[in-house]
Amino acid sequence: MLRFIVRRLIQMVGVVIVLSLLLFIWLRSLPGGTVSAMLGDRATPESTARLTKELGLDQPIWVQYGRFVQRVLSGDFGVSTGVLPGRDALDIFLTRMPATIELAIIAMIIAIAAGIPLGYVAARRRGSALDNTSIVGSLVGVAVPVFFLAFVLKFIFAEELGVLPVSGRQSTGIDATRVTGFFVLDGVLTREWDAAWDSFKHLILPALALSSIPFAVIFRITRASVLEVMDEDYVRTAESKGLANRTIRGRHILRNALLPVITTIGLQTGGLLVGAVLTERVFSWGGIGDALANAFTLRDYAVLQILILAAAVTFVVINLIVDVAYAVIDPRVRTR
Repeated sequence: MLRFIVRRLIQMVGVVIVLSLLLFIWLRSLPGGTVSAMLGDRATPESTARLTKELGLDQPIWVQYGRFVQRVLSGDFGVSTGVLPGRDALDIFLTRMPATIELAIIAMIIAIAAGIPLGYVAARRRGSALDNTSIVGSLVGVAVPVFFLAFVLKFIFAEELGVLPVSGRQSTGIDATRVTGFFVLDGVLTREWDAAWDSFKHLILPALALSSIPFAVIFRITRASVLEVMDEDYVRTAESKGLANRTIRGRHILRNALLPVITTIGLQTGGLLVGAVLTERVFSWGGIGDALANAFTLRDYAVLQILILAAAVTFVVINLIVDVAYAVIDPRVRTR
């Protein structure tokens, strides 16, 4: 198992290096460039030439990449020029990261808690009304745009019924203590239960909207995987031996059916962490997705740099976790 993890770690480092090179090339090919974004309307030929030299952009490309890697390893991603002008890009990322992680975790909990059991039951009752209804519901979940569903949920539960907050992470009138940046967790740690409950209520609508696509994907993969496993010879053999249904379902069907589901969960989690742009916009969430959208609009290359690199590293790390989980469930994977 240790050798398997070491191999995956080495592969992960190689992938991150390639991704950093691609990011470096892409950022320098964008219209305007870093110098233009930093100087804005104050740009003159003299100031442009001076800043180009200060940033080392007049050096050979391999020298620039070496300095880029050196700055990244030291945590120096530059200063924001658009999202929060004058503020360190790394600080912006660290400040906004807990909001997106908190939202993504709750969304994935909803998607997993609903998708796996429903997919399993639908497969066991193939062709029933529950199965057909579930399939239609999953198709709707994939087909309906996230931002549209977000607006619908917001209109019904926040504006019409008034049972849930409209937007934001916490009500403005609550004086809460900040510890980790995860508002619900902060309320629990400080025993400010009103703050924790208020933050949780703010999470419900955006988490439901964000969980729609992962739920649909997890449900369909679970259903298809369970149907495939149910037709395997070892399941029929277990049934012919008279094993208890609980043993057959848990040890022989569900455990083997979870392999593709784990991969799906990993990929969907990575997508939520870095792709919650529309949901965060609708609910004014103030996370990484909102910062990424603003950085693109305002040509904030420093913020773009750290957010895109963080997104790439997130996918790579989650892929490593998925591989390890795969190896734990199916030992045959360790020898591949």
